[in-house]
Amino acid sequence: MSAGRHRPIVGTLGFILSPDRERVLMVHRTYRKTDENLGKYNGVGGHLERGEDVAACMVREIREETGLEVLSMSLRGTVCWSDFGPAKEEWLGFVFLVDGWRGEPFADNEEGTLSWERIDRLGELPMWKGDRLFLPLVFDGDPRPFHGWMRYDGEEPADWRVSRF
Repeated sequence: MSAGRHRPIVGTLGFILSPDRERVLMVHRTYRKTDENLGKYNGVGGHLERGEDVAACMVREIREETGLEVLSMSLRGTVCWSDFGPAKEEWLGFVFLVDGWRGEPFADNEEGTLSWERIDRLGELPMWKGDRLFLPLVFDGDPRPFHGWMRYDGEEPADWRVSRF
């Protein structure tokens, strides 16, 4: 790990709750063979665009990837990922929980199929191992946002630190 100034890619990651709050809309990334997330489940989100704040980015990404219109959401936390993926990228992710929306979600998008997955069974799905470390914080009901830092070594999270204030 090199010391110095962090110049991350900034993005959003959203988890959309079902009306009964027992399921979350996930994308199973199976469509693009060159996708570093191929075969994994994830929330929806993407890169922050120039002139856009993180909330506007999250709303746009949800509309584009799911067809849903956000009515209410909360920032659950942030994660800095270091050495992430094959390109060993640096990311700063703003993680949202969406608890109000309207519309019908798409069956799929350009990344893969969308499905409502039980929150209490997310750990059984194929996903980045590091996601298993922060996902419980997204759904735990603690009103304080979490702030984490995670360094990857290949597919494995090598370091994980988290705080809440």
